[in-house]
Amino acid sequence: MLDGHAEHSADIRVEELRFAADDAVLAGRLYRPAGPARAAVVLNGATGVPQGYYRHFARWLAAERQMACLTYDYRDFGDSAQGHPRRSKATMAEWALADQPAARKEMQRRFAGVPLFVIGHSLGAMLMPLQDGLENVARMIVVAGGLVHHHDHPWPYRALALAFWFGHVPPLVRALGYLPGRAVGFGADLPEGVYWQWRRWCTTPGSYLPETGNALPQPRWAGTGIPVDLFAMADDDVVPPAAVWRLGDVYGDVPQRRVVLDPQQAGGRKIGHLGAFARANAALWPRLVPQA
Repeated sequence: MLDGHAEHSADIRVEELRFAADDAVLAGRLYRPAGPARAAVVLNGATGVPQGYYRHFARWLAAERQMACLTYDYRDFGDSAQGHPRRSKATMAEWALADQPAARKEMQRRFAGVPLFVIGHSLGAMLMPLQDGLENVARMIVVAGGLVHHHDHPWPYRALALAFWFGHVPPLVRALGYLPGRAVGFGADLPEGVYWQWRRWCTTPGSYLPETGNALPQPRWAGTGIPVDLFAMADDDVVPPAAVWRLGDVYGDVPQRRVVLDPQQAGGRKIGHLGAFARANAALWPRLVPQA
């Protein structure tokens, strides 16, 4: 696809780009280091989190780690949206099994010959074990990604989750044909297919695993041998550490590093589910991505 304008700074260059994912076109931003890239990074975002949220982290990767980083929005969301979400047929599985591999393919095309890292935030790591086309991935970095059931949430957050899955939100989605995220305090409007699949996986023991081998592919990561770093947040009520380790088990018998990050390591600031990528918590970033 054609690149758009390029924004320059003293240390990095930021390019707007578009690339194909099956029948969809995704909008992304490529953060390039000033010199040759030591590695290429694909950053798979969390559900309902636009790519702009990761811009400070992506700039840090380019400037401080000399790694090229691609951020992007899933189909029919954020800068990749083609219209109102009620007209979208997108599912969460498509975001993971079509859009995420397309982003890797784009970076492989642009940065052949350097290690390819994938950083998955929440959904961005959740279905990676089911994907193919992994032969060029050098390392997987899981940040707050897990197989979570609503019983995993501590109170009082569990009350919010129960309302989101079983209370007033499902009737709204049925009536409107999309998740009115802004209206219900979620923060982003989403296609209904994304919401219903997300709801099913978060309210079913085993999450999506009962669907593997049928509606979803079987986990295949163990056969790759690709190492995986898993980072859980001690104060994450959305995906607690136990749920992160549960996802680690799906990655299988590969070299794994499992780390719990504590708010004290962020200067006492809250980390939670989203905060690992917040600029205020930049002290955590060297722990997520060491020098290449």
